[in-house]
Order: sequence, then structure tokens, then C-alpha cells
Amino acid sequence: MKTRVLTSVVLVAVMCAFAPLLHARTVGDPTEDIREALLWLPYYGPFDALSFRYEKGTVTLTGSAYALGLKADAERAVKRVAGVDQVINQIDLLPTSLHDDDLRWRTFYAIYTNDFLSRYAPGGALLLRRHGAMRGERNLGLEPIGQYPIHIIVRGGRIELMGMVDNAADKTAAEMAARGVAGSFGVENRLQVISGS
Repeated sequence: MKTRVLTSVVLVAVMCAFAPLLHARTVGDPTEDIREALLWLPYYGPFDALSFRYEKGTVTLTGSAYALGLKADAERAVKRVAGVDQVINQIDLLPTSLHDDDLRWRTFYAIYTNDFLSRYAPGGALLLRRHGAMRGERNLGLEPIGQYPIHIIVRGGRIELMGMVDNAADKTAAEMAARGVAGSFGVENRLQVISGS
């Protein structure tokens, strides 16, 4: 009887000691699940740019949101991911402005209908390659994510390009297309080049 009790106590102690390790193995790194939760947001588009950092159960959401309700929806979606204990929502809401809206759409058409850049349109051949590159060498979560490789953030008449392109020539072409849009007060090119060239 004493042996059974002692064995039970030892087993419980061992299970308690290894429980955190077992939990870490089953939950793992939820970075891909967080990315997927953000990608499935229904109103996440080319005029928004969401990024995140994950560290020990805490997700910090950053970026800019143009779509109404996107900030709150992003937080709700990420809170449902296994392994996420806390969400710090630092997504910046872009103010409404008719001038900025006009710049957004004209910049969108200037980039995504450009003969040189049109392959970046959603569903294009480069999208699958880009997601593979983001899973490989890049630090997951730090780059802007979404179905649109080139995000167009407009605030106060200033255009900011974010996202990922394949090479330096594409980065330059996107900037030139954005600079060709009349009425902006400047363009900041923050596009990342996947190949490093």
C-alpha cells in the first residue's frame, strides 16, 4: 500500500515537473497561426499594414489600419490563437480624409496596373514564392503581411510603401509609380527586398 502511494506521489511530481515542457511542445511557436489569423481578416487590404511580434505568450500588434474595425478585429483574432496569453494592440488608426482616399486609390492603380509591377497583383505567381521566403530566412512577423505584397499607407497626403518585393529594381519601380501620383506631399519607400539584391 505504501509503495503504491509513494509511486503515485512520484508520478504526480514527475508529471508536474514536465508539464511546462509538454505544454510548450503541444502549443509550440504560434507565429504561423498568428499570421494566418491576421490574413483571414475579411477587410484587411492594400491600404492597411499589420505587423506583429510574439514573445513568451505576448503578441504586440503594430502597423496602420484604414479599414473600419480592423484594429479591434485583429486583436480578437489573435487572442483566439493557442499559445497567446496577452495582446498589446498598438495598431494606428488612419484618419479619414477625402484627399488621402483619392491618393490611396490613384497610387493603387499606378502600382498594380503598371506593366512592370502588375505581377504583384493578388493571386499572382509571385505570391506563393513570397510566402515561402517569409517562412525561411526572414524573422517571422516583423514584415507587413497580407495578400497584397505592396501596401499603400497614406496619412496627411504622404504616401508610405510597405511590404516585400523580389528585387531592388521592383522597389525602385514602385517608388517611381507612387511619385508619379499628383497631389502627394512625399513618398517614403519602406519596401523590403526578399533576395537582398
